[in-house]
Amino acid sequence: MRFLRPFRFLLRIAVCLAAGAASAADLPRSVLAPLEAAGIPAADVAIWVQPVDGSTPTLAVNAERPMNPASVMKLVTAFAALDRLGPAHTWSTRAASLAQPRAGVLEGDLYLIGGADPMLSYERLWKLLRQLRALGIERIAGDLVLDGSALRLPPHDPNAFDGRGLRPYNSGAHGLLLHYNSLRLTLVPGRQAGETVVLASDPPLTGLRIDNRIVTAAGACGVWYQALDARLGIAPDGPLLTLEGRLPASCGRRDWSAAPLSPEDFGVALVAALWREVGGRLDGRVRAGLAPANAPTLLDDTSEPLADVVRNMNKWSSNVVARQLLATLGATAGESPDMASTGALVALTQLESAGIPTDGLVIENGAGLSRVERIRADSLGTLLLTAWRRPWMPEFIAAMPMAGVDGTARRRLNGSPASGMAHIKTGTLNGVRAMAGYVLDRDGRRHAVVMMVNHPRAAESQAAQDALLEWVWAGR
Repeated sequence: MRFLRPFRFLLRIAVCLAAGAASAADLPRSVLAPLEAAGIPAADVAIWVQPVDGSTPTLAVNAERPMNPASVMKLVTAFAALDRLGPAHTWSTRAASLAQPRAGVLEGDLYLIGGADPMLSYERLWKLLRQLRALGIERIAGDLVLDGSALRLPPHDPNAFDGRGLRPYNSGAHGLLLHYNSLRLTLVPGRQAGETVVLASDPPLTGLRIDNRIVTAAGACGVWYQALDARLGIAPDGPLLTLEGRLPASCGRRDWSAAPLSPEDFGVALVAALWREVGGRLDGRVRAGLAPANAPTLLDDTSEPLADVVRNMNKWSSNVVARQLLATLGATAGESPDMASTGALVALTQLESAGIPTDGLVIENGAGLSRVERIRADSLGTLLLTAWRRPWMPEFIAAMPMAGVDGTARRRLNGSPASGMAHIKTGTLNGVRAMAGYVLDRDGRRHAVVMMVNHPRAAESQAAQDALLEWVWAGR
């Protein structure tokens, strides 16, 4: 029988090709036409559509072919986190010490112990430090130690994906992640070309200097951030962030962001600045380290619930929040030297236990910022249908951007009668454009919709994707 194996293999290929061709022929003309205009063959497109109360898909094209979903992979991370942890799950950040404050002095080290909170903003950190001051700690006689050991992770190279390590989307997870490891740069152009752009940065970071060389330019605003550049150097007195480029006066105020430091160094710089800002004194220094296991808690801070974290992640497609969630999943499996990789296994297991097909599923970081992550359109579709039947379904759907209304989809379907009728997570990389979510048709019936395009001209497929949303809304 062995001689039959090559024949069977070729037969399977022929069957798959025939099925793919038939599926491509079934594409709605309104979807196929913009794909053809963009030069994107149907073979590089995967589509899956099914009513949430239906038993079979109404449209399936290449649905069993694993494709790169870009940021749509965050739906997998969100599903696994909500299913395993529940929407009310929270993280805790603790301030602890072996000493007790007396007469305003803490005779020893103060430990800030992270719990892997994905959204510990500098406003919340400021409040925590201010509360410590109110509890009677005016001066710390030792060090202020930042413990990020809640997550065990391999070294992260922010330049690895695209060489743009200063972009916040490339930041890695950390056990004590502070303010998304992101520095906001508020830019206000002058009235005339050549004037220096006024810069305001927050949060404050001790030791980081900024050399602002951005000048005001004439002309239309356009894609203004493409004319800006940031680079990090090391000066004799510490790290130096140099900003260069042009910002048209017509843009008005704009917010730009950078991640100039590693999460560990960012935390040290931020805590040092805020402790001084709340009036605290420090005899030692702010540094990274480990807290003694028996250090009593002086004060703790509880995060926002997971439902809100997922909303923040998906509305604005936050990669660092997705990385934090995946690592948190890994932490639930016990000690591991790489909680991100373990988190990927936990997510896969969570999907399998929910009856979601995982053939071809590859999870690298759970954020979609990857060239290796893959998922099938029918797997994503089944995930959406399964989520629809979960008790946390409202939180899952509300976390997705509403097309034409908010989040990363606020500019989609503008002027279309389908505007506001779709909750979709979008994803974009070079050569990848994807979307998945739910569409409410004009008769009030909801559908799960998935479309992924993997092709060098994928960026030109938005019109086809919007056409699919309109086709579903119109009831075909």
